[in-house]
Amino acid sequence: MQFHLNGFRPGNYAVPDAAREPYPDPPIEDLPREVDVLIVGTGPAGLTMARQMAEFADIDTCIVDMASGPLLFGRADGISCRTIEIMEAFNSSEMVVKETYQLKQNTFWEPDPDNPTHIRRKEKIADARAGLSEFTHGIVNQARLHELLIDGMANSVSGLRPHYSRELLDLRIEESLTQDLDAYPITATFRRTDDAGAGRTETVKARFAVGSDGARSRVRKSLGIALEGDSANKAWGVMDLLLNTDFPDIRVKSFIQSQDHGAVMTIPREGGYLCRFYIELGMIDAGKRATDLHLTDRDLIAKAQKIFHPYELDVKEVAWWSIYSVGQRIADRFDDRAKDSPDTVIPRAFVAGDACHTHSPKGGWGLNTSLPDTFNLGWKLAAVLQGRSHPRLLATYGTERRKVAQQLIAADRELSKLIATRPSADDMSDQARIDTAEIEAFMKRQSGFVSGTSIEYPPSYISTGQDNQHRATGFRIGQRFHSAEAVRVADGRTCHLGHLVKADGRWRIFLFGGSEDPRSPSSASYGFVEFLANDPASPVLRYTPEGADIDAVIDTYAVFQQQDLSMHDLHGYLWPAKGKYGLRDYEKVFHAQTGNDVYDLRGIDRDAGCVVIVRPDQHVANILPVTAHAELCAFFEAFMLDRP
Repeated sequence: MQFHLNGFRPGNYAVPDAAREPYPDPPIEDLPREVDVLIVGTGPAGLTMARQMAEFADIDTCIVDMASGPLLFGRADGISCRTIEIMEAFNSSEMVVKETYQLKQNTFWEPDPDNPTHIRRKEKIADARAGLSEFTHGIVNQARLHELLIDGMANSVSGLRPHYSRELLDLRIEESLTQDLDAYPITATFRRTDDAGAGRTETVKARFAVGSDGARSRVRKSLGIALEGDSANKAWGVMDLLLNTDFPDIRVKSFIQSQDHGAVMTIPREGGYLCRFYIELGMIDAGKRATDLHLTDRDLIAKAQKIFHPYELDVKEVAWWSIYSVGQRIADRFDDRAKDSPDTVIPRAFVAGDACHTHSPKGGWGLNTSLPDTFNLGWKLAAVLQGRSHPRLLATYGTERRKVAQQLIAADRELSKLIATRPSADDMSDQARIDTAEIEAFMKRQSGFVSGTSIEYPPSYISTGQDNQHRATGFRIGQRFHSAEAVRVADGRTCHLGHLVKADGRWRIFLFGGSEDPRSPSSASYGFVEFLANDPASPVLRYTPEGADIDAVIDTYAVFQQQDLSMHDLHGYLWPAKGKYGLRDYEKVFHAQTGNDVYDLRGIDRDAGCVVIVRPDQHVANILPVTAHAELCAFFEAFMLDRP
């Protein structure tokens, strides 16, 4: 798709440029007085949390922001493979795939040794993230991603919509009530900032709160959570431009190092014409902000033109620009509990996104780390509020996501040093070559982390079974369930198995059958399905509420090696009767493809098969032998509560 030919126009890209209008500010409605979940901030973390909570009609959620309406101009632009996988879990990946600029190549530029005032291309290589996911790392206006999440909230069973024009004044927690799940220990006070209600205050009582209100988070400050790490000491400019240039790689992501004027990183934007520049600026004195440099967009353009010499930059329009200086900092805890609290202490307030980790935007990690923060937290909070899981499950949010944030800070610190210019020397050519080579090596080494596909949660009771990792070496325990295609038995359609794991709070069990015929009652696969369907100890029977569909809590899929199967010859649990009419679900059984075999792709034991348990956030929780019925029960017993 192409857009922005005659100037940048925010809004819905499905609407032609000439007719596209910015999203209007929504009408102001009163805040509810009591909610189960209060979310402060409508950035990627806040909207993802709200989008997840919107799936549950029995959970009252409120999301509030200071802005007067939805975001119009993107701050973050990179959309990682993993983020698109998460959007697929919300049934919203199609727009992202269709509209994003897909990153396929990187180029590296350095001073020309024969004429160091000029830059030359060192090399052009394929993006290191290719093949890590069925999706491709892309670039799109952050506002479009927000729109998808907001539309999903509005069209959900709860019809959730954000409340804008509210400034958080105070958030207090009544400590004496925090361990009573039915209590509302949180009191948040907001001040209206719209013209009609300016100065008016509103109070919301909540059972839980999530602060996703940015690097200067008032929620974090109210909770007394400290940021640890380095303050910023270097400034960078960022610009979205419509321009003409003879620079040959303007539509390729490029790292450009000049001899005397610093560095630029360029990222093509969606629509074919727009491009983003990250421009290295000067050092900042302690206690100062980037705004103290008093630079304008004209200054940034002039700086870029010097770095690009001898290529010309003819800037026609600046769609958006900013100057930033962000240090690498991380919150000392991600919830309101005291440090080193046991997981039996119930947390009632959480911080997510930039509220608990800050860093430079050059790696494209901000949105792509913030959004998975609350994708991790959302299903856990829903399970506790609905009485399906023990409250101690909530303590795993900080354990899992703070480790990721620590890895992020370390990677960003390394990348920032690589991109920044080294001290001047009489001959910079050798140093520059080292710099670009180091950047290239860094991108290759960190490709899994940058894409989000290698994020791995530490061992715990919801990330266990490492002794059985050899049974499916390509489904790494703790990492996201790496999708692969298989053929649906009922209709022959080729489907991505990972796309079956939707953001609906349900657990998934994937049975990968061994060499035995799954139709035979003596086979391990048949015995496993029979256990799930009829044994009183079955976690499916134990945790599914009476009268609910059999897959309402734990959803089972089967993949077999045999290709001559008929649904009606298989155990009835695999094509269950559901809904008020008892209609059969024929979309739970698959067989491996010829030539693109999931068993080969994911290293699955062909003889014995295995069982892969996948969490509601798509991460692999456990791998078990097909015959390990008791171990399956013990896994769920560690955190699930018996059905009401």
